Amino acid sequence: MGKCAGSVSVIGGADGPTSIFIAGKGGKVKLTTRIRKFFYKIKRNGIKKRITANPHTLGEVVELLEREYGAVEVSRKSHNYLEQRRCLKASLVMRQRPELLGELMDVEAPEGEDVGTIKAFLEQIQERNNKAAEIAEDIFPLDFHIYEIKCPGDCMMQIGVETVWQVIDGSFSGDKKNMKRLKKLFKKIYLYYGVTDEDIKNETERYKSLLTILCS
Repeated sequence: MGKCAGSVSVIGGADGPTSIFIAGKGGKVKLTTRIRKFFYKIKRNGIKKRITANPHTLGEVVELLEREYGAVEVSRKSHNYLEQRRCLKASLVMRQRPELLGELMDVEAPEGEDVGTIKAFLEQIQERNNKAAEIAEDIFPLDFHIYEIKCPGDCMMQIGVETVWQVIDGSFSGDKKNMKRLKKLFKKIYLYYGVTDEDIKNETERYKSLLTILCS
């Protein structure tokens, strides 16, 4: 987690990491990109076949974090918490209640590299985030918590849990070896959260999120 642009969310990316879909000149997809996309689909399809229903509630996930990994909740007054809450709220409003943002919902990224155009675009994004943050709790409720797991070797993982809209996200810090280990741990935690038979049948957001995490 961190700033809005750098937050790690488990929702989205149903067709794989966006870095896979990089077009070359003339809109043609590079050969290496097509190869990576091909093998990603093979991996994704294999994982889909192995996913079975074994759901747990977010409350049970939090209990697991505290019991098994010594997770401690981050203060809701800290700058880190407030920034993460603000970013998450903007993201959820866009996904769940886009009508609350009016015309700001239709902000489009500039195609060129003109500095003025890019600056105006970023200002619109900031305005949209500010508008989302100002939406009253009775109109768009949010129950957000951050749990921190500290590990040996100066590494750390933070798990964000939002209970109203059922969201889990995470971020990691540390050296390359520890980052790899924490990434595996996050997969384990999200797999514990799991999915229901209904999620699998209808390929819900919860199912797509689990599939994206396991494929990463």
